[in-house]
Amino acid sequence: MSKEQSALENFDTHVKAAVSFNQDLAANEQGQAKNENEKTHKQDGQESESIFGEGYVEYAKEHHETIEQEEKDVFSEILDKNMGDHDQIGFYDVFHIGLPKIFIDDGIHFYANAESMEEAGLFTTVDHNIVRASNNEAPALDMSVTSLVVFEWIAMIILFVMFKLAGRKYKKSSDAPTGIQNLVEFYVEFVKESIVRPNVGSDRLTNSLSPYFIGLFFFILIMNLLGLVPGGHSPSGNLAVTAGLAIIAFLVINFVSVKEIGIVNYLKHLLGGAPVALAPIMIPIEILSMFTKPFALTVRLFANMTAGHVILLCLVGLIFFFKTIFMAFVAVPFSIFIYLLELLVAFIQAYVFTILTAVFVGLALGDHAHDDHTHDTHGGLEHQH
Repeated sequence: MSKEQSALENFDTHVKAAVSFNQDLAANEQGQAKNENEKTHKQDGQESESIFGEGYVEYAKEHHETIEQEEKDVFSEILDKNMGDHDQIGFYDVFHIGLPKIFIDDGIHFYANAESMEEAGLFTTVDHNIVRASNNEAPALDMSVTSLVVFEWIAMIILFVMFKLAGRKYKKSSDAPTGIQNLVEFYVEFVKESIVRPNVGSDRLTNSLSPYFIGLFFFILIMNLLGLVPGGHSPSGNLAVTAGLAIIAFLVINFVSVKEIGIVNYLKHLLGGAPVALAPIMIPIEILSMFTKPFALTVRLFANMTAGHVILLCLVGLIFFFKTIFMAFVAVPFSIFIYLLELLVAFIQAYVFTILTAVFVGLALGDHAHDDHTHDTHGGLEHQH
């Protein structure tokens, strides 16, 4: 029995050794097959590059990155098309009209549009900037007409026609105003009696400054409303436009102040009512405050008009970003709400800019405006007696 058991144990050992050897052999064969497959795939990739052109893999990666970048640029493209300042005007993709190019650079250069400028060969466009074709430097002065300038002209034309029609009706009939005459008269009285008179105080100044403030209010209001028209642009959503309005307001404030109170009292205001000994401190502060007022007017109008447009366009952009019609059920209702809110903001910002300018005029005049109002009142009483 011991010999039989010993023979069986030896047989089991040989069997296990044979099985282990077969497993190792199979593992080696699988490893070699895997390496051969990797080599085959690598060769296939090299053959693909040779078939589709050199750098095929890099091209595929770049193409994928481009698609991702285009998805990210949806919002910037929408904002640029609808809020940027362009050298053409149009209604979406229905039509586009090129605007004139005007340069002062060793003479006056006038071109009907950008295409005519390129054909002439003196100037060209590089990265959306106009430069000389000879040295890639900007012209001395670019006075080209842009889309925002056109919409400013449109606002002026609307303002002129509106007041012309209202004035014609006022001359023809002495009846109660109706239609556009009633609308214009309501806002004229509102600006004169609720904005100008409470701040400048004097009847004489109220009558002389009312045309400026009335024109300012209506001009800003119409520009704000133009941005809510489909295909339109709001010039008041551009810093250059709001800065121009603020500079004019700055000149009006200081000119009226110097004219009414005199240069001596105007300089005294730079002390802010403090003793002369504090002049080195107060004068720089007052001068700085003179420039912060138009700066505040500039940024306030620009920021408020831009914010609403950005939110509205981003809500619409969500539909294109997610590329699903179901997003419209969320974006459209919110867009309508923001649109109605912007309509309210258009009136509010026209009012705020106008009343702040009137307040700054009143502050520049100080107590002299109320003194003038008192003299006007006494003069009227003496005239009645």
